[in-house]
Amino acid sequence: MKSAFKKIFLFSALIVLSIHGNAQSNTQQQDSTKTQKLDDVLVKAVRVDATSPITHSNVTKKELEKRNLGQDLPILLNYLPSVVTTSDAGAGVGYTGIRVRGVSAQSTNVTINGIPYNDTESLGTFWVDLPDFSSSVESLQLQRGVGTSTNGSGAFGASINILTDAVAEKANAEISNAFGSYNTRKHNVKFSTGLMNDHFEISGRLSQINSDGYIDRATSDLKAYFLQGSYINNGTLIKALAFGGHEITYQAWNGIDLQTLQSNRRFNPSGMFTDENGATRFHEDEVDNYKQDHYQFHWNQKYNNNWSTNLGLNYTYGRGYFEQYKEEQDFAGYDLAELVIGGETINTTDLIRRRWLDNDFYVANAGVNYKNNELDMSIGLSYSSYIGDHFGEIIWARFASGSETGDHYYNGQGKKKDFSVFAKATYRINDKVSLYGDLQLRSIDYKTTGLTSDRVNLLVDENYNFFNPKAGMTYKVNETSNLYFSYARANREPSRGDFESNPDIKPEQLNDFELGWRYSNNKIRVNANLYYMLYNEQLVLTGAIDNSGAAIRTNSGESYRLGLEVDAAVAISKRFAIQPNFTISSNKNKETFFERDGVLENLGNTNISFSPDFIAANALVYQPTPNFQMSFLSKYVGEQFMGNTDSSVSKLDSYFVNDFNITYEIKTNSIFKAILLTGLVNNVFGEEYVSNGYYYTFDDTWTTPGVTTTIEGAGYYPQATTNFLVGLTLKF
Repeated sequence: MKSAFKKIFLFSALIVLSIHGNAQSNTQQQDSTKTQKLDDVLVKAVRVDATSPITHSNVTKKELEKRNLGQDLPILLNYLPSVVTTSDAGAGVGYTGIRVRGVSAQSTNVTINGIPYNDTESLGTFWVDLPDFSSSVESLQLQRGVGTSTNGSGAFGASINILTDAVAEKANAEISNAFGSYNTRKHNVKFSTGLMNDHFEISGRLSQINSDGYIDRATSDLKAYFLQGSYINNGTLIKALAFGGHEITYQAWNGIDLQTLQSNRRFNPSGMFTDENGATRFHEDEVDNYKQDHYQFHWNQKYNNNWSTNLGLNYTYGRGYFEQYKEEQDFAGYDLAELVIGGETINTTDLIRRRWLDNDFYVANAGVNYKNNELDMSIGLSYSSYIGDHFGEIIWARFASGSETGDHYYNGQGKKKDFSVFAKATYRINDKVSLYGDLQLRSIDYKTTGLTSDRVNLLVDENYNFFNPKAGMTYKVNETSNLYFSYARANREPSRGDFESNPDIKPEQLNDFELGWRYSNNKIRVNANLYYMLYNEQLVLTGAIDNSGAAIRTNSGESYRLGLEVDAAVAISKRFAIQPNFTISSNKNKETFFERDGVLENLGNTNISFSPDFIAANALVYQPTPNFQMSFLSKYVGEQFMGNTDSSVSKLDSYFVNDFNITYEIKTNSIFKAILLTGLVNNVFGEEYVSNGYYYTFDDTWTTPGVTTTIEGAGYYPQATTNFLVGLTLKF
């Protein structure tokens, strides 16, 4: 059924392309600026312009290309303001994560061509499922704070709005290869037919990335594809896309304790077991194995200089599992009956299990835009439907009881429907003042049935209705600077994991205030922004992780994030520039209760987990010629706590790392149009640092009977010391 749906979806899209092409084949459009503007309509509903009262950063394809050597997209965004990134495998390939203003990826809304990408149930973003996706990104916008109304779940720290490859007018192709430390290698091929008959373009990409990882056995075997068919004619742009990936990554989410960090920081405990002879071994297939396919259809129509519409359809099919070797597991935990062998009762066994997720995600977006000299107004709606099947299998057991191959020891399902409608407008009162307004209504219906992986009933039946208003003003001081102020409210539902850890979990609410100043001339660009994010029942990370490596969250009552962000670009000369940014912030839970040694304590005002008070980055850029550039990149992240109790056990030390990036493009008149050479040295000075970890507590009542003692512990994810990547791209 799923396969049939995919074929029908693609076939229908191609039919629309053909019909539209036959009907209007006499009209030509060759102007690249117009082509680009039509592409931009794909993300107009979720992006803001340069003078909007929304704090944001823009990243272009050219900027991504300079460091795009196989590392995930979050790593390529590491030097943007208020950003902290991390990698489970330690070297930026495989599972990676991004936090903005201290807020986790679960609170960062990601869209691809206006289609929500966050996993609907976990709310997280798994970039590993789209390997080498950066090679198909035309541009992206990172909005910090609530940002503008968008499709999908609300943003509680940031939005990342991605536009995929624009329509190319001329035929082109490229072959790219990169190699580096830890046997990391990336290979991809890209092509575009250019506009055929002035209307049609087909483009695509195939990619493969492999890495052994910095952490022991943290291997990555990643494959991806991207295929796009486009039709363009006057004000019409129609696109049909199919893209996806298949990732097999050896698990590295368990981290290591402090003693191991100091003695063997590359050690990976995942898959470790003791065989019948008492020898320590590692399960070869302790992997995460997941496939994800996306099918999108977009129709953007510009009727005249004032009116335009857009329609977007999406189907995403995801399926896969992670495999684990588990020792001495109780039969009862897997719905197995006890065995009696030779008069001995057996109720535990070593086994290998797979925990599956099979899901379908459907989206429909529609919008209309009206624009004149004073008013720019958009109205849009979005509807999505998600069905996720969760189940577990035992594929081997030393004592299998009465189980059969293919039996499920748990089954659960989640269904989620999400409907939103928004209207937003920018009105220019005069040459100095423009006003911004944005109203969104969002309705979520979420139901779960069946068992969790721990064989606990999870019965959720929740309906949320959220009203999210936003307003702002921009004042143009002169031709080089402007001031802006905005207020935005966002509400967000809990995730499936939140309900698993606490059936009484509450939705969170954020009131976000932003005050900024922008200055720009031909030599200096400065953005300064003061933000105050006031939360009610913020879902903060507790520091703990569950048995699949996912972070556990809890409501924190009232909390806030207060900060100052400054980023700049200064042209010292025609060849030399500096690009610094920094964030100073205070991130606090207003009141924190914690039970220590059996006594409930009010710790008062505490730091929010994973929220450093100071983050800074800088790029020293030397470009002696247009085709040759060297950059020295620096990143500082201040100390942070992995929990919300300010415990010294939960503290992550600050770190300062530096990278060196070089690009040289050779223009040729022979077989190739150009040859691009790229080099990247990460962590030039070999800093031994940790960018992420976890913190846990438990009550010990066994050591001293009758006395409760709270035990604290922490785990760490070390990042790679000095490592390198080099790449060669041949452009045809």
